[in-house]
Amino acid sequence: MSTEPLVPIAHGAETVAVHTAQDLGAMGVRETADHRLQGDEIERLLTLLGGWRVNDGVLQRTFSFPDYHATMAFVNAVAWIAHRGDHHPDLQVGYNRCTVHWSTHSAGGLTLKDLICAAQVDALQCPKA
Repeated sequence: MSTEPLVPIAHGAETVAVHTAQDLGAMGVRETADHRLQGDEIERLLTLLGGWRVNDGVLQRTFSFPDYHATMAFVNAVAWIAHRGDHHPDLQVGYNRCTVHWSTHSAGGLTLKDLICAAQVDALQCPKA
């Protein structure tokens, strides 16, 4: 692995080196500014997040599950992540799937908060659709 960060990120008063999705997910959401990311920043950070895509300025990914109970367990885990970071996604929930949509309405697009939360959801190690 390169010692150069994939993306140097301004986080509070310091610049954080992000090499992996774990680095991204370890960042605090509440301490992160609502600065709208530009296309090249989003593209570089997306390389860390498998399965996520940007559609109309919204970061989204669909997860599938064997049954309703597993789906609701996932929804509750995402709700906990959102509550802890005070940053809440839109969720589309079905019997055996859930699509998570992250965006920062106050910034009018994607911010680092959205990508941090996506990395934290990925850490739940749920299957992809």
